[in-house]
Amino acid sequence: MSNKKKIHILLAEDDTNLGFVVQDNLKAIGYDVTLCIDGEQALKTFVNGAFDACILDVMMPKKGGFEVAETIREINKEIPIIFLTAKSLQPDKVKGFTVGADDYITKPFDFQEFLLRLEAVLRRSNLLTDIQEEKVLFYTIGIYEFDVKNQLLSSKNEQRNLTKKEARILTYLCEHKNDIAPRELILKNIWGNDDYFSGRSMDVFISKLRKYLANDDTITINNIHGVGFKLEVKS
Repeated sequence: MSNKKKIHILLAEDDTNLGFVVQDNLKAIGYDVTLCIDGEQALKTFVNGAFDACILDVMMPKKGGFEVAETIREINKEIPIIFLTAKSLQPDKVKGFTVGADDYITKPFDFQEFLLRLEAVLRRSNLLTDIQEEKVLFYTIGIYEFDVKNQLLSSKNEQRNLTKKEARILTYLCEHKNDIAPRELILKNIWGNDDYFSGRSMDVFISKLRKYLANDDTITINNIHGVGFKLEVKS
Protein backbone atom coordinates (compact mmCIF):
# COMPACT_ATOMS: atom_id res chain seq x y z
CA MET A 1 0.00 0.00 0.00
CA SER A 2 1.34 3.40 -0.97
CA ASN A 3 2.06 5.91 1.76
CA LYS A 4 0.93 8.77 -0.48
CA LYS A 5 -2.73 8.29 0.41
CA LYS A 6 -4.34 5.91 2.86
CA ILE A 7 -7.67 4.64 1.66
CA HIS A 8 -10.28 5.00 4.40
CA ILE A 9 -12.87 2.22 4.45
CA LEU A 10 -16.11 2.04 6.43
CA LEU A 11 -16.68 -1.59 7.45
CA ALA A 12 -20.11 -2.44 8.91
CA GLU A 13 -20.35 -6.03 10.21
CA ASP A 14 -22.36 -7.22 13.23
CA ASP A 15 -20.35 -10.46 13.50
CA THR A 16 -17.62 -8.95 15.66
CA ASN A 17 -15.20 -11.84 15.15
CA LEU A 18 -15.38 -11.53 11.37
CA GLY A 19 -15.38 -7.74 11.60
CA PHE A 20 -12.18 -7.63 13.66
CA VAL A 21 -10.45 -10.19 11.42
CA VAL A 22 -11.26 -8.22 8.25
CA GLN A 23 -10.33 -4.92 9.90
CA ASP A 24 -7.00 -6.24 11.21
CA ASN A 25 -6.06 -7.82 7.88
CA LEU A 26 -6.89 -4.68 5.90
CA LYS A 27 -5.01 -2.49 8.37
CA ALA A 28 -1.99 -4.80 8.15
CA ILE A 29 -1.64 -4.03 4.43
CA GLY A 30 -2.12 -0.30 4.81
CA TYR A 31 -5.82 0.50 4.69
CA ASP A 32 -7.47 2.75 7.27
CA VAL A 33 -10.58 0.89 8.48
CA THR A 34 -13.39 2.04 10.78
CA LEU A 35 -15.52 -0.85 12.08
CA CYS A 36 -19.21 -0.46 12.99
CA ILE A 37 -21.39 -3.23 14.43
CA ASP A 38 -24.88 -2.12 13.31
CA GLY A 39 -26.51 -0.14 10.54
CA GLU A 40 -27.39 2.94 12.56
CA GLN A 41 -23.83 3.30 13.83
CA ALA A 42 -22.53 2.80 10.29
CA LEU A 43 -24.73 5.53 8.87
CA LYS A 44 -23.88 8.03 11.63
CA THR A 45 -20.18 7.24 11.20
CA PHE A 46 -20.39 7.73 7.45
CA VAL A 47 -22.17 11.08 7.77
CA ASN A 48 -19.60 12.34 10.28
CA GLY A 49 -16.51 10.98 8.53
CA ALA A 50 -14.64 11.02 5.23
CA PHE A 51 -14.57 7.61 3.55
CA ASP A 52 -13.30 6.29 0.22
CA ALA A 53 -15.27 3.02 0.20
CA CYS A 54 -17.91 1.12 2.19
CA ILE A 55 -18.14 -2.60 2.99
CA LEU A 56 -21.60 -3.36 4.38
CA ASP A 57 -23.07 -6.53 5.84
CA VAL A 58 -26.59 -7.01 4.49
CA MET A 59 -28.20 -8.41 7.66
CA MET A 60 -27.43 -6.01 10.54
CA PRO A 61 -29.36 -4.86 13.62
CA LYS A 62 -31.25 -1.53 13.59
CA LYS A 63 -30.66 -0.86 9.87
CA GLY A 64 -29.85 -3.42 7.20
CA GLY A 65 -27.08 -2.99 4.68
CA PHE A 66 -29.42 -2.25 1.78
CA GLU A 67 -31.11 0.56 3.72
CA VAL A 68 -27.76 2.01 4.77
CA ALA A 69 -26.51 1.85 1.18
CA GLU A 70 -29.59 3.63 -0.16
CA THR A 71 -28.98 6.53 2.23
CA ILE A 72 -25.25 6.61 1.46
CA ARG A 73 -26.06 6.72 -2.26
CA GLU A 74 -28.27 9.79 -1.65
CA ILE A 75 -25.27 11.50 -0.03
CA ASN A 76 -22.55 10.23 -2.35
CA LYS A 77 -23.43 8.66 -5.70
CA GLU A 78 -19.86 7.66 -6.56
CA ILE A 79 -18.42 5.98 -3.44
CA PRO A 80 -17.72 2.24 -3.97
CA ILE A 81 -20.00 -0.08 -1.95
CA ILE A 82 -19.40 -3.79 -1.41
CA PHE A 83 -22.01 -5.98 0.30
CA LEU A 84 -21.13 -8.92 2.56
CA THR A 85 -23.88 -11.46 3.02
CA ALA A 86 -24.64 -15.02 4.03
CA LYS A 87 -27.33 -15.04 1.35
CA SER A 88 -26.48 -16.29 -2.12
CA LEU A 89 -29.99 -16.10 -3.57
CA GLN A 90 -30.26 -14.34 -6.92
CA PRO A 91 -33.04 -11.89 -5.82
CA ASP A 92 -30.81 -10.66 -2.99
CA LYS A 93 -27.94 -10.06 -5.40
CA VAL A 94 -30.27 -8.23 -7.75
CA LYS A 95 -31.46 -6.08 -4.83
CA GLY A 96 -27.84 -5.36 -3.88
CA PHE A 97 -26.90 -4.15 -7.34
CA THR A 98 -30.17 -2.22 -7.65
CA VAL A 99 -29.29 -0.10 -4.63
CA GLY A 100 -25.86 0.62 -6.07
CA ALA A 101 -23.47 -2.17 -5.11
CA ASP A 102 -20.10 -2.40 -6.86
CA ASP A 103 -19.69 -6.01 -5.72
CA TYR A 104 -21.49 -8.62 -3.65
CA ILE A 105 -19.44 -11.14 -1.64
CA THR A 106 -21.04 -14.21 -0.08
CA LYS A 107 -19.84 -15.42 3.34
CA PRO A 108 -17.82 -17.39 4.19
CA PHE A 109 -15.09 -16.11 1.89
CA ASP A 110 -11.37 -16.54 1.39
CA PHE A 111 -9.62 -13.34 2.50
CA GLN A 112 -7.26 -13.29 -0.49
CA GLU A 113 -10.19 -13.44 -2.90
CA PHE A 114 -11.99 -10.78 -0.84
CA LEU A 115 -8.91 -8.56 -1.07
CA LEU A 116 -8.60 -9.00 -4.83
CA ARG A 117 -12.25 -8.14 -5.32
CA LEU A 118 -11.89 -5.08 -3.11
CA GLU A 119 -8.87 -3.97 -5.13
CA ALA A 120 -10.79 -4.51 -8.37
CA VAL A 121 -13.55 -2.19 -7.15
CA LEU A 122 -11.05 0.42 -5.95
CA ARG A 123 -9.16 0.33 -9.26
CA ARG A 124 -12.33 0.94 -11.21
CA SER A 125 -12.91 3.98 -8.99
CA ASN A 126 -9.32 5.18 -9.60
CA LEU A 127 -8.49 4.89 -5.90
CA LEU A 128 -5.47 2.62 -6.40
CA THR A 129 -3.53 4.84 -8.79
CA ASP A 130 -0.62 5.16 -6.36
CA ILE A 131 -0.40 1.41 -5.96
CA GLN A 132 -0.50 0.86 -9.71
CA GLU A 133 2.44 3.25 -10.16
CA GLU A 134 4.51 1.13 -7.78
CA LYS A 135 3.81 -2.19 -9.49
CA VAL A 136 6.48 -4.29 -11.19
CA LEU A 137 7.37 -2.89 -14.63
CA PHE A 138 9.11 -6.00 -15.99
CA TYR A 139 8.35 -9.71 -15.64
CA THR A 140 10.48 -12.68 -16.68
CA ILE A 141 8.31 -15.52 -18.01
CA GLY A 142 10.56 -18.40 -19.02
CA ILE A 143 12.50 -17.26 -22.10
CA TYR A 144 10.36 -14.11 -22.39
CA GLU A 145 10.69 -10.63 -20.94
CA PHE A 146 7.46 -8.70 -20.50
CA ASP A 147 7.76 -4.90 -20.46
CA VAL A 148 4.49 -3.89 -18.80
CA LYS A 149 4.68 -0.14 -19.45
CA ASN A 150 5.45 -0.51 -23.17
CA GLN A 151 3.21 -3.59 -23.62
CA LEU A 152 6.13 -5.48 -25.15
CA LEU A 153 6.70 -9.25 -24.98
CA SER A 154 10.12 -10.29 -26.23
CA SER A 155 12.59 -13.15 -26.39
CA LYS A 156 15.97 -13.54 -28.16
CA ASN A 157 14.22 -14.44 -31.42
CA GLU A 158 11.10 -12.29 -31.46
CA GLN A 159 9.44 -9.16 -30.20
CA ARG A 160 5.69 -8.61 -30.02
CA ASN A 161 3.66 -5.49 -29.26
CA LEU A 162 0.62 -6.47 -27.20
CA THR A 163 -2.72 -4.73 -27.25
CA LYS A 164 -3.76 -2.92 -24.09
CA LYS A 165 -6.14 -5.70 -23.09
CA GLU A 166 -3.60 -8.46 -23.83
CA ALA A 167 -1.05 -6.62 -21.68
CA ARG A 168 -3.51 -6.16 -18.81
CA ILE A 169 -4.46 -9.86 -18.81
CA LEU A 170 -0.82 -10.97 -18.96
CA THR A 171 0.05 -8.57 -16.14
CA TYR A 172 -2.73 -10.02 -14.00
CA LEU A 173 -1.54 -13.58 -14.72
CA CYS A 174 2.06 -12.59 -13.89
CA GLU A 175 0.95 -11.07 -10.60
CA HIS A 176 -0.51 -14.49 -9.73
CA LYS A 177 2.19 -16.63 -11.38
CA ASN A 178 1.96 -20.29 -10.33
CA ASP A 179 -1.26 -19.48 -8.49
CA ILE A 180 -4.88 -19.27 -9.63
CA ALA A 181 -6.12 -15.95 -10.95
CA PRO A 182 -9.90 -16.15 -10.42
CA ARG A 183 -11.86 -15.89 -13.66
CA GLU A 184 -14.47 -13.55 -12.15
CA LEU A 185 -11.80 -11.16 -10.89
CA ILE A 186 -10.01 -10.95 -14.24
CA LEU A 187 -13.32 -10.11 -15.88
CA LYS A 188 -14.27 -7.47 -13.32
CA ASN A 189 -10.80 -5.92 -13.35
CA ILE A 190 -10.43 -5.74 -17.12
CA TRP A 191 -13.91 -5.91 -18.66
CA GLY A 192 -15.79 -4.30 -15.77
CA ASN A 193 -18.32 -7.16 -15.56
CA ASP A 194 -18.43 -10.96 -15.63
CA ASP A 195 -21.26 -11.68 -18.05
CA TYR A 196 -21.28 -14.46 -20.66
CA PHE A 197 -20.07 -12.36 -23.58
CA SER A 198 -17.16 -10.89 -21.61
CA GLY A 199 -16.23 -14.43 -20.58
CA ARG A 200 -16.13 -15.59 -24.18
CA SER A 201 -14.02 -12.58 -25.12
CA MET A 202 -11.58 -13.35 -22.32
CA ASP A 203 -11.21 -16.96 -23.51
CA VAL A 204 -10.19 -15.65 -26.94
CA PHE A 205 -7.53 -13.40 -25.40
CA ILE A 206 -6.20 -16.25 -23.25
CA SER A 207 -5.85 -18.39 -26.40
CA LYS A 208 -3.85 -15.60 -28.05
CA LEU A 209 -1.51 -15.34 -25.06
CA ARG A 210 -0.95 -19.11 -25.15
CA LYS A 211 0.17 -18.78 -28.78
CA TYR A 212 2.47 -15.86 -27.97
CA LEU A 213 4.20 -17.97 -25.27
CA ALA A 214 4.21 -21.23 -27.23
CA ASN A 215 7.95 -21.28 -28.01
CA ASP A 216 8.76 -22.10 -24.38
CA ASP A 217 7.34 -25.47 -23.34
CA THR A 218 8.00 -24.72 -19.66
CA ILE A 219 5.15 -22.18 -19.78
CA THR A 220 1.46 -23.09 -19.63
CA ILE A 221 -1.70 -21.11 -19.01
CA ASN A 222 -4.01 -23.69 -17.49
CA ASN A 223 -7.77 -23.34 -17.34
CA ILE A 224 -8.92 -24.40 -13.86
CA HIS A 225 -12.49 -25.24 -14.80
CA GLY A 226 -15.04 -23.01 -13.17
CA VAL A 227 -12.41 -21.21 -11.10
CA GLY A 228 -9.88 -19.31 -13.20
CA PHE A 229 -6.52 -19.47 -14.94
CA LYS A 230 -3.05 -20.35 -13.73
CA LEU A 231 0.14 -19.13 -15.43
CA GLU A 232 2.63 -21.91 -14.61
CA VAL A 233 6.33 -21.55 -15.30
CA LYS A 234 8.46 -24.59 -14.55
CA SER A 235 11.92 -23.74 -13.26
